[in-house]
Amino acid sequence: MALATRVIPCLDVAGGRVVKGVRFEGLQDAGDPVELAARYAAEGADEITFLDVTATVEARGTLLDTVRRTAEQVFVPLTVGGGVRSAEDVDRLLRSGADKIGVNSAAIARPELIMEIADRFGAQVCVLSLDVLHDPRSPSGWAVTTHGGRTNTGIDALRWAERAISLGAGELLLNSIDADGTKAGYDLRLIQAVRAISSVPLIASGGAGALEHFAPAVRAGADAVLAASVFHRGELTIGEVKTALADAGVTVRQGSTAGGTAR
Repeated sequence: MALATRVIPCLDVAGGRVVKGVRFEGLQDAGDPVELAARYAAEGADEITFLDVTATVEARGTLLDTVRRTAEQVFVPLTVGGGVRSAEDVDRLLRSGADKIGVNSAAIARPELIMEIADRFGAQVCVLSLDVLHDPRSPSGWAVTTHGGRTNTGIDALRWAERAISLGAGELLLNSIDADGTKAGYDLRLIQAVRAISSVPLIASGGAGALEHFAPAVRAGADAVLAASVFHRGELTIGEVKTALADAGVTVRQGSTAGGTAR
């Protein structure tokens, strides 16, 4: 029996508020993270991802109080990323209610961090966030970025994903910087390329704008589909996405809200 494809709303948080822009630029307020998380959980979200998008840029830790209040409102797995630099940071987030931890910039600076997290808490806790940009100079054609997509590291995205998996990353959160916020659809070529080298679950992120965008991402190799602005702005609901996936032959966990209308 096929595993159910997960539908995951993403809360990009800055200054305690959910924000959304295009390619991490022009961020606009999209609401309170606690309220949005509770709404998405009620709508049937399989997981919720919380990314503190300015923590690394501002050289600070994730907003623990916001994570704690969010975790109190939802009873689905909560992944938290942004500003995670050590196993101690992970411990604090898990104690605040997170189930999984996303790492990006700090893991690129010190890859051993992935091993430390996996060894201490289990590989299932460690999610490698890959903010990937098309770069013809890289062997694969894609490079990883840090600091919320602001800095191109020049590191080949596929080689880095392979190394991170070997170090203990238990899941990949693959975000296309080129597609992020554009609503033009997921980067299917990128998903296919990463799927070909990945032995762990793959979450596709960046570009969702219509119901017909989700199933192709799954067919390209995604185990889960993540979206933000279409949910925040009420253009789509979790239930509508799950119904569209099911209609396309994709196995999903249907909730009572499936097929509901957008607010």
